[in-house]
Amino acid sequence: MNIWKKILGISLAVSLSVGMSIAPVYADTISILDEITDEETTEDYAEDTSTILARSSYLNLGNVKIQKVSSNEIAIFGLTDCHKKCSKVYLSLYLERKVNGSYGTYKYWNFTANNASSLSKTIDVAVPSGTYYRVRGYHAASQSGTKESTSTLTSGIMVK
Repeated sequence: MNIWKKILGISLAVSLSVGMSIAPVYADTISILDEITDEETTEDYAEDTSTILARSSYLNLGNVKIQKVSSNEIAIFGLTDCHKKCSKVYLSLYLERKVNGSYGTYKYWNFTANNASSLSKTIDVAVPSGTYYRVRGYHAASQSGTKESTSTLTSGIMVK
């Protein structure tokens, strides 16, 4: 009977040590959040400003912003600001959507103002959820045959 207790004890010890050394393996789950790159942010808001260097006589800066409003709506903002009143001020806003790993233009708007020193627009946009969005801006000012321009680009924000 003693031998059976020893065999049982050894069997139990071996089975416990083997059982404890086996770790469960879980399948990897891939989420769109796992695919975040340096082009995106985990925030619900992103902004970019391009200030023109001292060489500029007319255009001061361009600014764009994007903000998540809800699970299917974002607000975008663009500003073109001049040092002084210009004959024409330009603002183009490009809402870009990430599809299959790269960004492409989803919607765009072009605005101009005559005899102005700035131009700004805020737009609320309904969008499909589950992907990243960013805003690209083109800002320009023209006066007396001279046109100065700059561009801006926000990080992508997730709308889910």
